[in-house]
Amino acid sequence: MDLKKTIKSIKDYPAPGITFRDVTTLLKDEKAYKESVDEMVKISRKYNPDKIVGIEARGFIFGAAVAYELGCGFIPVRKPGKLPRETYKKSYSLEYGENQIEIHKDAFEKDEKVLIIDDLLATGGTSKACAELIKQVGAKVEALIFLIELVELGGRDILEEYKVESLIEFTEDEE
Repeated sequence: MDLKKTIKSIKDYPAPGITFRDVTTLLKDEKAYKESVDEMVKISRKYNPDKIVGIEARGFIFGAAVAYELGCGFIPVRKPGKLPRETYKKSYSLEYGENQIEIHKDAFEKDEKVLIIDDLLATGGTSKACAELIKQVGAKVEALIFLIELVELGGRDILEEYKVESLIEFTEDEE
Protein backbone atom coordinates (compact mmCIF):
# COMPACT_ATOMS: atom_id res chain seq x y z
CA MET A 1 0.00 0.00 0.00
CA ASP A 2 1.21 3.50 -0.79
CA LEU A 3 0.67 5.21 2.57
CA LYS A 4 1.55 8.59 1.06
CA LYS A 5 -1.65 8.50 -1.01
CA THR A 6 -3.74 8.29 2.17
CA ILE A 7 -2.45 11.66 3.48
CA LYS A 8 -4.51 14.74 2.59
CA SER A 9 -2.57 17.98 1.99
CA ILE A 10 -4.22 21.27 2.98
CA LYS A 11 -2.62 24.45 1.65
CA ASP A 12 -2.32 27.59 3.80
CA TYR A 13 -3.22 25.81 7.04
CA PRO A 14 -2.72 26.70 9.88
CA ALA A 15 -1.09 29.80 8.36
CA PRO A 16 -0.46 31.18 4.88
CA GLY A 17 2.41 29.41 3.12
CA ILE A 18 2.10 26.22 5.21
CA THR A 19 0.93 22.96 3.65
CA PHE A 20 -0.58 20.84 6.42
CA ARG A 21 -0.25 17.06 6.01
CA ASP A 22 -3.46 15.69 7.53
CA VAL A 23 -3.00 12.19 8.98
CA THR A 24 -6.69 11.83 9.88
CA THR A 25 -7.29 10.58 6.33
CA LEU A 26 -4.75 7.79 6.96
CA LEU A 27 -6.23 7.04 10.38
CA LYS A 28 -9.76 6.55 9.05
CA ASP A 29 -8.47 3.95 6.57
CA GLU A 30 -8.16 0.81 8.73
CA LYS A 31 -5.69 -0.83 6.34
CA ALA A 32 -3.45 2.24 6.11
CA TYR A 33 -3.50 2.80 9.88
CA LYS A 34 -2.69 -0.86 10.55
CA GLU A 35 0.13 -0.86 8.00
CA SER A 36 1.63 2.35 9.39
CA VAL A 37 1.63 0.98 12.95
CA ASP A 38 2.98 -2.40 11.75
CA GLU A 39 5.84 -0.63 9.93
CA MET A 40 6.67 1.44 13.01
CA VAL A 41 6.65 -1.73 15.13
CA LYS A 42 9.02 -3.42 12.67
CA ILE A 43 11.44 -0.46 12.84
CA SER A 44 11.10 -0.25 16.64
CA ARG A 45 11.95 -3.91 17.25
CA LYS A 46 15.55 -3.44 16.10
CA TYR A 47 16.11 -0.93 18.93
CA ASN A 48 14.69 -3.20 21.68
CA PRO A 49 13.22 -0.24 23.63
CA ASP A 50 12.18 -0.21 27.26
CA LYS A 51 9.71 2.64 26.72
CA ILE A 52 7.98 4.42 23.87
CA VAL A 53 7.42 8.18 24.07
CA GLY A 54 4.59 9.83 22.17
CA ILE A 55 4.44 13.59 21.67
CA GLU A 56 1.05 15.26 22.15
CA ALA A 57 -1.25 14.70 20.44
CA ARG A 58 -0.86 12.63 17.29
CA GLY A 59 2.26 10.95 18.66
CA PHE A 60 -0.08 9.30 21.18
CA ILE A 61 -2.07 7.67 18.37
CA PHE A 62 0.99 5.93 16.92
CA GLY A 63 3.23 5.63 19.97
CA ALA A 64 0.67 3.94 22.22
CA ALA A 65 -0.17 1.40 19.50
CA VAL A 66 3.53 0.60 19.00
CA ALA A 67 4.12 0.31 22.76
CA TYR A 68 1.18 -2.08 23.04
CA GLU A 69 2.48 -4.28 20.21
CA LEU A 70 6.00 -4.36 21.69
CA GLY A 71 4.84 -4.88 25.27
CA CYS A 72 6.59 -1.67 26.42
CA GLY A 73 5.51 1.13 28.66
CA PHE A 74 4.19 4.31 27.03
CA ILE A 75 5.19 7.79 28.22
CA PRO A 76 3.19 10.83 27.08
CA VAL A 77 5.00 14.11 26.50
CA ARG A 78 2.40 16.83 26.94
CA LYS A 79 1.74 20.51 26.58
CA PRO A 80 2.14 22.54 29.81
CA GLY A 81 -0.31 21.99 32.64
CA LYS A 82 -1.57 18.58 31.50
CA LEU A 83 0.58 16.31 33.69
CA PRO A 84 -0.38 16.04 37.39
CA ARG A 85 3.00 15.41 39.05
CA GLU A 86 6.36 17.16 39.01
CA THR A 87 7.63 17.78 35.50
CA TYR A 88 10.55 19.03 33.47
CA LYS A 89 9.58 21.63 30.87
CA LYS A 90 11.27 22.59 27.60
CA SER A 91 10.50 25.46 25.19
CA TYR A 92 10.97 25.09 21.44
CA SER A 93 10.23 26.82 18.13
CA LEU A 94 7.73 25.61 15.56
CA GLU A 95 7.74 26.55 11.89
CA TYR A 96 4.88 28.92 12.78
CA GLY A 97 5.39 29.86 16.46
CA GLU A 98 6.66 28.87 19.90
CA ASN A 99 5.50 26.21 22.34
CA GLN A 100 6.51 24.11 25.36
CA ILE A 101 6.33 20.44 26.33
CA GLU A 102 6.58 18.62 29.65
CA ILE A 103 7.44 15.17 30.93
CA HIS A 104 7.07 13.69 34.41
CA LYS A 105 10.32 13.77 36.34
CA ASP A 106 9.83 10.10 37.26
CA ALA A 107 8.98 8.92 33.72
CA PHE A 108 12.00 6.61 33.36
CA GLU A 109 14.49 4.56 35.24
CA LYS A 110 18.12 5.57 34.69
CA ASP A 111 19.53 4.47 31.32
CA GLU A 112 16.27 3.03 29.98
CA LYS A 113 16.23 2.78 26.18
CA VAL A 114 13.59 5.03 24.68
CA LEU A 115 12.08 5.54 21.23
CA ILE A 116 10.28 8.77 20.37
CA ILE A 117 7.36 8.30 18.00
CA ASP A 118 5.42 11.10 16.36
CA ASP A 119 3.33 11.68 13.28
CA LEU A 120 5.44 14.40 11.66
CA LEU A 121 9.01 15.66 11.44
CA ALA A 122 9.05 19.25 10.21
CA THR A 123 11.70 21.64 11.61
CA GLY A 124 12.58 19.21 14.41
CA GLY A 125 12.07 21.68 17.26
CA THR A 126 9.47 19.63 19.12
CA SER A 127 11.39 16.39 18.67
CA LYS A 128 14.68 17.93 19.79
CA ALA A 129 13.01 19.37 22.90
CA CYS A 130 11.49 15.96 23.64
CA ALA A 131 14.86 14.21 23.26
CA GLU A 132 16.47 16.75 25.60
CA LEU A 133 13.75 16.16 28.20
CA ILE A 134 14.30 12.40 28.02
CA LYS A 135 18.04 12.86 28.56
CA GLN A 136 17.32 15.24 31.45
CA VAL A 137 15.23 12.51 33.11
CA GLY A 138 18.17 10.08 32.72
CA ALA A 139 17.07 7.80 29.88
CA LYS A 140 18.71 7.17 26.47
CA VAL A 141 17.08 8.13 23.19
CA GLU A 142 17.73 5.21 20.84
CA ALA A 143 15.91 6.68 17.82
CA LEU A 144 13.06 8.86 16.62
CA ILE A 145 10.44 7.35 14.31
CA PHE A 146 8.00 9.44 12.28
CA LEU A 147 5.10 8.65 10.02
CA ILE A 148 5.86 11.68 7.81
CA GLU A 149 9.02 13.70 7.19
CA LEU A 150 8.86 17.10 5.50
CA VAL A 151 12.27 16.88 3.88
CA GLU A 152 12.86 20.54 2.96
CA LEU A 153 12.26 21.81 6.49
CA GLY A 154 15.49 20.17 7.67
CA GLY A 155 14.25 18.56 10.88
CA ARG A 156 16.63 15.65 10.39
CA ASP A 157 19.56 18.12 10.55
CA ILE A 158 18.63 19.43 14.01
CA LEU A 159 18.39 15.81 15.18
CA GLU A 160 21.78 14.80 13.73
CA GLU A 161 22.98 13.22 17.00
CA TYR A 162 20.08 10.71 16.88
CA LYS A 163 18.93 7.95 14.57
CA VAL A 164 15.90 9.20 12.62
CA GLU A 165 13.52 7.02 10.62
CA SER A 166 10.39 7.95 8.70
CA LEU A 167 7.82 5.99 6.72
CA ILE A 168 6.78 8.73 4.28
CA GLU A 169 8.72 11.68 2.87
CA PHE A 170 7.08 14.76 1.39
CA THR A 171 8.77 17.55 -0.51
CA GLU A 172 7.26 21.04 -0.60
CA ASP A 173 5.99 20.77 -4.17
CA GLU A 174 4.01 17.56 -3.58
CA GLU A 175 0.24 17.74 -3.31
